[in-house]
Amino acid sequence: MKIVVFTKAAVPLSSAIRIDPKTGTLIREGVPLTANVWDRDAVEFALKLRDRYGGEVIALSMAPPSGIPALESLIGMGVDRAILASDRAFAGADTWATAHVLAKTIEKFIPDYDLIVTGEETIDSTTAHIGAQTASWLGVPYVYYVYDAEIKGRTIVVRRFLEDEGVDEVYEVEMPAVVSVLKGSQVPREISLSRKLAARERIQTISNKELGLDPECVGLRGSPTVVAGMAPAVYPPRKKIVLQGESGEVARKLVEALKQEGIL
Repeated sequence: MKIVVFTKAAVPLSSAIRIDPKTGTLIREGVPLTANVWDRDAVEFALKLRDRYGGEVIALSMAPPSGIPALESLIGMGVDRAILASDRAFAGADTWATAHVLAKTIEKFIPDYDLIVTGEETIDSTTAHIGAQTASWLGVPYVYYVYDAEIKGRTIVVRRFLEDEGVDEVYEVEMPAVVSVLKGSQVPREISLSRKLAARERIQTISNKELGLDPECVGLRGSPTVVAGMAPAVYPPRKKIVLQGESGEVARKLVEALKQEGIL
């Protein structure tokens, strides 16, 4: 079985996030990047399936060259090999254009894949779009919030949990398919230092020269999402009110104060 795991070389801290004022996109060049923390759940999920059923796990990422260390860490976890789609033409892509590149990379370099596994979301943009959009580009089924799976021939039986509703569901879908792994549902294995140090030879870097995609369909030019404008958040001045008296009287005063503020 051939399993592809998506990973994003993400900005690890919110304090390090910078936005290009002209394009409204994340600036990742020159910023230390790490493997998106929730992607480690996806990798562990994929490795468990490989350990149980055999096969190969391939990490796939679209990122600048500074995303290579993130892939090295995942190979250190046990991923067999990795592909990095990296080209200046891809810069500034929204999730739709990113999914387009990922889907076309799979079609050209991993056409015999059985399963695509993604993390639930990323820590720097938290859109949770990539799984569904890639499935759309490839024309295959997808299931979100998965925490367990079993393979039966060409069918994958997945369990997913909807936290807000507290509902546990079971789905059977034909492969190839895309599943998004519920964040925090796995216990990622430790990174082997020896595997990580030897990881560079297992990473294949490709550009749009190999993919041959229309420049109008990738990167910022191929992104339908437009940031119309940005402004710093403005917070109203904080008020401090001291309410004194018996508990019942204080409660009435509090309700009245909230009504005056328009909260109630």
